[in-house]
Amino acid sequence: MSSDAVKKRKPKVIRNETGTPETKRGRAEGDQAVRVYNEEVELEARDPQQDYMLYKDTCAALAKLMAEIQELKAGGAKSVEIEERRTQCSVHFITLKKLNRLAHMRLKKGRDQTHEAKQRVDVLHLQLQNLLYEVMHLQKEIGKCLEFRSQHEEIELVSEEEFFQEAPAEISRPHVTRDDQHQLTLARLDWELEQRKRLAEQYKMSLARKEKIQKAIEQKREYLSSLQPGLQNIMQASLPVQEYLAIPFEHMQKQAEVSRHLPPPLYVLLVQAGAYGQACDKNLSVSISGDVDEAKALSRPPEDSQDDESDSDAEEEQQNTKRRRATVGVQLDDKRKEMLRRHPLSLCVDLKCKGVLFHQYLYYLSPDGSILHLFFYYLMNLNILTVKTKVSTTTDLSGAVSAGELLNSESLLNCLYTSDHGKETPNPANRYQFDKVGITTFADYVSDLGHPYVWMQKLGGLQFSSDSALTGSALSASHMERTMKLLRGRLQARLALHKQFSSLEHSIIPVSSECQHLFPAKVVSGLMRWTMMSYQEFTELGFVQHVLKAGLVRETDLFFMAVVERGTARLLAAVVMNPRYPEVAPLFSLSLHWKGERSGRTDDNLQAMESEVNVFRSELQGPRPGLQLLTNQIQRLCVCLDVYLETESQVCDGSEGPKEFPREKMCLRTRLKTAFVLQGHIYIFC
Repeated sequence: MSSDAVKKRKPKVIRNETGTPETKRGRAEGDQAVRVYNEEVELEARDPQQDYMLYKDTCAALAKLMAEIQELKAGGAKSVEIEERRTQCSVHFITLKKLNRLAHMRLKKGRDQTHEAKQRVDVLHLQLQNLLYEVMHLQKEIGKCLEFRSQHEEIELVSEEEFFQEAPAEISRPHVTRDDQHQLTLARLDWELEQRKRLAEQYKMSLARKEKIQKAIEQKREYLSSLQPGLQNIMQASLPVQEYLAIPFEHMQKQAEVSRHLPPPLYVLLVQAGAYGQACDKNLSVSISGDVDEAKALSRPPEDSQDDESDSDAEEEQQNTKRRRATVGVQLDDKRKEMLRRHPLSLCVDLKCKGVLFHQYLYYLSPDGSILHLFFYYLMNLNILTVKTKVSTTTDLSGAVSAGELLNSESLLNCLYTSDHGKETPNPANRYQFDKVGITTFADYVSDLGHPYVWMQKLGGLQFSSDSALTGSALSASHMERTMKLLRGRLQARLALHKQFSSLEHSIIPVSSECQHLFPAKVVSGLMRWTMMSYQEFTELGFVQHVLKAGLVRETDLFFMAVVERGTARLLAAVVMNPRYPEVAPLFSLSLHWKGERSGRTDDNLQAMESEVNVFRSELQGPRPGLQLLTNQIQRLCVCLDVYLETESQVCDGSEGPKEFPREKMCLRTRLKTAFVLQGHIYIFC
C-alpha cells in the first residue's frame, strides 16, 4: 500500500479508560496533531430537554420514512428512491444511538452525584451520633455526680440538741458550728467517732467477761456430763420399779418431747385420751409413731442460707423443666398427692378389751383380752383426721367363714354413731379443694388414707358445724368417754358374734345357762345352715321386698341366711344385722317351704313368728350388754316353728294333726295365733 493511501485513510476513533473517544494515530502520521472527540464535554453543553425534543422528532421522521419506504415498495418505485430513504433512516438511527448514549451517561453521572451526596450525609450522621453519645455520657456522669451520697449520710448521728448538750466544747465549738452547717456535720462526726471508741472499749471488756462466764459454764457442764452416766444407771435400775408401780417416767418423757411436733388436732387427741386413760380406763394407752425428723423439718422455718445454696440447683431444675414439660395428668397427680398428704407423725390408741369366750354354752370375760388398735392420721391440707383399725386377739379366729366381715378393718367402725359411715370428708371446704384437682369423691382414697368419721374429728377438737359451741379440748373431752365405751362395746360384740358364728356354722345354737329359762327343755326344730350373703343377693330374695321398701336395710348392714328344718318343713330366715348390734336388734324375714311356699306377707302365722322374733327383744337380750341376742332369736325361731308345725293341722280342720309332727310337748293349743299374740308370749305346757 502506498503512502498516499495511508494519508487518505480516515483516522480511527478509540475510547480510553475513562470513556473519552480518541482518534488512533496512523503509522505514517509522524508528528501530526491528534484530533480528539470528547462526548462528556459535549454532554455538559447540551440541554436534556432539547435532546428529548430531538428524540421525538427523530422518531417521527424515522416513522415517516418507514411509511414512505413501504408505500414505494408497494407501488413498485425505483430502488434509487428507496435507497435514499434508507440512507436517511440510517442517519436517524445513528442520531438515536447517540441520544441513547448521552442518556446513559446522564444517568451514570446522576448516580455518581447521588452517591457522593449520600456519603456526605453518612459522614454527617456519624458525626451526629458521636456527638449524641458524648452528650449522653456527659449526662450520666453529671447524674452520678448529682446523685452521689457520702458515706456519713448512712450513719445515724445524734440530734443537734443532744449533740450540743452532751459533746464537750472543744468538739462542739458552738460559736462556729451554729452558723456553718459543714462544720456542724464535721463536729458531729467527730463526736460519733469518740462515742464509738468508748463503746469499742466497753465491748472488749464485755467480751473478756463473757469468756470468763463461758469457761465457768463449761466447767459446770463437764461436771453435769460426768453425772449423766450415773443418772442413766439409776434410771435403768429404776425401770423395774417404774413397771411395778405402772409409772413409766422415761417413756412419758420421750412422748412429751415428741408431742411438741404434733399438729393441733392430734395433740388434743393425745392429751384428752391420755387423761381419760389415766383417770377412767387403765386399759387404754396412747403412743406416738412416725418420722420425728420430718415433723421437725415441717415446723422449722425456712432459712436464707438454704435458699442461697439451692439457687444453682433451682436454675438447673428450671432448665430441665424447660426441656421437658410435664403433662397435665402428671401435674394433677402431683397436686392430688400434695393435697392428700399426711402429717409425718400419727397416734396409736390401743384399747384393750376383756376377751369374750364361749365354753359349754356359757359366756364369760377372760382377763387377757383382745386389743383394738386405732391409728389416727392428720391430713394437713384438708384439715381432717382419719383412722385405720387393727384387731389383735389371743386366740385364732379363722374358723368361721361367715364371720369374715366382722373384724374387717374397713367396716369395723361403721355407724359407731348413727349414719356415720366414714366415706366422705366432714369438712365442707374440702369439696372446693377437690374440684381444683379433679377429685370426685373422697371414698376412692379411704382404703389408703383411712376413714374420716365425724366422731373422730370431735375427738381431735375439730368442729365443722354450728351444732355445738364447744371447740378444741372442751369438744374432745365431751365426746371422749362415750366414744371409748362405744369402741369397746363394738369390739366385744364382734368377738362374741365371731364365736357364735363358729357354732352356728356347725348347726349348733349356743344358749347360755342364764337364758335356758326362755325356752322349753326340748326343741325339735334345728338349725341346718348359717351362711353369709351380699347385699345384692339379699335384694334378690322375694320375701324381703317389704323390708327393702320400708327402708329398713342399708348397704352397710351385714346379711345372713339361716335355714331351720324339721322333717320336710324348711324355714328360710333372712337376717339383717345392723353394725350397731346389739344396740339395734337383728331383723328377721321368714319364708316357709312346707305344703307350698309362704311368707310373712301371705301367712298371718309367719307374720306372728316374725313379730315374736323381731319385736320382743327385751326378754331375748339376756344379761347386759345383750351379746346373746342373735342366738336367742334363732332359738326362739326354732321354738316357734315347732309350735307352728304341731298346731297347723288343728287350726285348719280340728283333727289330731299330721303324723309327721306329733305333739310331743304341746297341748291345749286351739290356734297358733292365740299362742303368739297372747300378751306377746308363747305358752308351752309340757
